[in-house]
Amino acid sequence: MNEQCVFCEIVAGRLPANIVYEDEHAIAFLDIHPVTKGHTLVIPKDHYDPIMKTPLKTLEKLMGAVRKIAIAQADGLKADGINVTQANGELAGQEIKHIHFHVLPRYINDSHSWNYPQKAYDSDVEMKAYADRIRKAIA
Repeated sequence: MNEQCVFCEIVAGRLPANIVYEDEHAIAFLDIHPVTKGHTLVIPKDHYDPIMKTPLKTLEKLMGAVRKIAIAQADGLKADGINVTQANGELAGQEIKHIHFHVLPRYINDSHSWNYPQKAYDSDVEMKAYADRIRKAIA
């Protein structure tokens, strides 16, 4: 628990939240600034950040909760689609330094777009070099 973390304060019950799901490991609540209505945040009850430092067992439990929320949004809200996003670091758009997943119900006329401008590698050689660097870091 991190006393200066707003999400830890929600877990502790010291800040209000519209909780939609809770189990031993995770809690899910509506985002106060939703991209679409029903936008839900899913967080572990323990404080971890970023994803690279979050234990695999925690991530496994968290993804189970994310799946439950996605199913509930599809069934309960009649969402036409679901986006699941997760950011690490300020540059990636993370505002709260506690790992969390955004589960966004999508509706045919919600006017939100995740269409990023596509880019390209300068060459197949450059693309292979990036792949090699990632593979090397995995090994």
